[in-house]
Amino acid sequence: MADNTDNTHPYSLEVQPIPRSEGQFQWVIRKHGKMLQRSDRKHPSEAEARQGGMSQIEKLLSGGGDSRF
Repeated sequence: MADNTDNTHPYSLEVQPIPRSEGQFQWVIRKHGKMLQRSDRKHPSEAEARQGGMSQIEKLLSGGGDSRF
């Protein structure tokens, strides 16, 4: 499930269930389609995973994230 709105360009957020952990979710941030970051923890709900991923995208957009890419 990917979210990519104009206000997060060039980043997109994917929230996915974790196959081996029923009821747990993770987020993946992509930049121009290439994976940039993945959550390092399991989130108990899709909403919490989405919130954590969007928080990280906000940091990236403000210049406080990984600038290697």
